[in-house]
Amino acid sequence: MSEIGVFDSGAGGLSIAAAIHDMLPGQAISYFADTAFAPYGVRSEAEILQRTETCCRRLLGRPLAALVVASNTATASAIDALRRWVPVPVIGVEPGLKPAAKISPSGVVGVLATRATLASRRYRELLERVGREAQDVRFVEQAGDGWVELVEAGELDTVHARTLVRSAVQPLLDQGADTLVLGCTHYPFLHRAIAQVAGAIPVIETGPAVARELARRLDLPAAPAGGTAGAAAGGWTFLTSADDERFAALAARLLPVLARADQ
Repeated sequence: MSEIGVFDSGAGGLSIAAAIHDMLPGQAISYFADTAFAPYGVRSEAEILQRTETCCRRLLGRPLAALVVASNTATASAIDALRRWVPVPVIGVEPGLKPAAKISPSGVVGVLATRATLASRRYRELLERVGREAQDVRFVEQAGDGWVELVEAGELDTVHARTLVRSAVQPLLDQGADTLVLGCTHYPFLHRAIAQVAGAIPVIETGPAVARELARRLDLPAAPAGGTAGAAAGGWTFLTSADDERFAALAARLLPVLARADQ
């Protein structure tokens, strides 16, 4: 049976994998986390490319129907190179600037991402492209420094976590942002802490869009919305560059967080 391969530097891609599981519940998922080299947001583009290609080659040893690069940072640095040699469809992620621009009441959108993503050529090109289409929208940016490390440690609702989240979100609100874009797949796990600062303003993440694109590329029927995101990962295989069992335990802690965020 074919599988969907999902790659990330760590646990962030679980937010994408959960959306895939929700939309395509019959598909087996093999998830590879490069935990020995995470986080990617502080690494050079050359390092990210090398690690992404190395880890994806390991995933491609399995019977994959498609490969999802579930990391904004890895997508920005490596997706074009991967598509030149990977023999199955390769789907990346990118910050949801376009949908955010469409729904922002005042035309001020806050973007939260890693420093590597914000500095990448691919992100700047996306920003320019969306900016040409939505010239009345202003994008303000902030790096979520330390956010990836919080999620990797399972530290989602501590005083320290809330302090780090507030330090990144509040400056965006102070600049008038009325819609937030989560430009890192780790960030949805901090949804509760974000809401404590930002209230009920719209927050755009990329998991559902990636799942829809995957279903389209594989010509598979999508399940109705509101399914099993965050459910126990039956039919999943967890692989890492460090400790598979430890990562599987972290995944068991994090996936239910997404289910609660949807409620």
